Parts: sequence; structure tokens; C-alpha cells
Amino acid sequence: MRLMLVLSFSLFYAQNRPLIRIGKLQYTGGDWYGNRTALSNLLQYAAEHAPMPLALQEEVVSPSDPNLARFTLLYAAGHGYITFSAPEAQNLRTYLLGGGLLLLDDDYGFFPYAQEALRQIFPEGQLKPLPANHPIFSCYYPFPYGLPKVHEHDNKPPQLYGFFYGDKLVALLTHEADLGDGWENPEIHKDPPHVRELALQMGVNILCYAATLH
Repeated sequence: MRLMLVLSFSLFYAQNRPLIRIGKLQYTGGDWYGNRTALSNLLQYAAEHAPMPLALQEEVVSPSDPNLARFTLLYAAGHGYITFSAPEAQNLRTYLLGGGLLLLDDDYGFFPYAQEALRQIFPEGQLKPLPANHPIFSCYYPFPYGLPKVHEHDNKPPQLYGFFYGDKLVALLTHEADLGDGWENPEIHKDPPHVRELALQMGVNILCYAATLH
């Protein structure tokens, strides 16, 4: 099954080769600048393990940037407050409706504020847990039990939530997982190699899935 998925993904990129770019969102409120090595490590890992045309440098980007459409994925992580002004929210809404994807990665304490920030963009949106059979958990690497656990927060299971505008998935929100910490240089959090590997593989799946939307 995984071989068929990988071959299908490879065929997709043989026919359509958009350059995959990640933008690190410089939001108002909290420590948007954290996870300093996470995205560069994820991009390098993806370049070595998956047939994806990647821009290997992350770019820091403002929510008000008029050219957000150049990014396949926007990434924001943190430990607390995140908010968007009305013009920023409208700009992000346009980007997400145009095929972009926003990943909000809860380092710890970020989760409730991230939900509020998403509703600034889509007041009518709905946050739903993604089941383990969602395509994001099998589009490259298999994750039959859903999101992997990287760091312990409050002794709860890890969960990946989707934020939907109608039937359209426009954003992802992690909880009790801390993927970005698993992408960081190994000496920073001292995660076991197999845990870092799972975090990086899940990151590849997110990139693959985002690429099919863009």
C-alpha cells in the first residue's frame, strides 16, 4: 500500500513540479522566532527522503505579505499568545482559500490562542480532530495511529486537528505532540533518534499533503 502511495506521489511530481516553499509566520504576540533549526532540518530531511522539489531555505514572512501565494505551507509555533489584525486575517484568508495551508504547532500553551487566531481568519470555521485514516497520515509515510508523540505536556494523547471552511481543510493544529521540537537539532531537546525520525517523517507527510492542495 505504501509503495502505491509513494509511486502515486512521485508520478504527481513528474507531471507537476511546483517548488515547495515554507514560510515561517512572524505573528504578533508570542515567540514566533522559536524552533530556530526546525524547518531547515525538515526541509533537508525531505530533500533526502522524498521526491519533492523543495526550496531548502525557510523564509520569515509577515501575515500581511501580499505575496503569500508563493508558499506551499505557512508554519507558526509558540508557547502562548498569537493574534492577527483584521487586514492580516483577510490576507491569510485569501491565501488559504487559494490553496495554501497553515500549520500551527503547539509547543505548549499555544493551543487555545491558536484556535482563537484561526477564528479571526474564518469566524465560521470548524476545528475537528483528524482521524487516523485521513490521507495526511498515509500520503508518504504510514502513521496508522495518527500523530506521533514527541514531547510530553499534560499526559494526553497527541492529536492533529484540521480547521475547515465548509469542506475545505485550510489549517492544521497540533496538540500534545510538539513536532517542531522533534525537527530541531538533536542536542537541543535530546530526543531519541527514533522519536526525531517519526517527527521528521510526519513533517514530510504534511509537506506532501500541502503540495497536493497548492
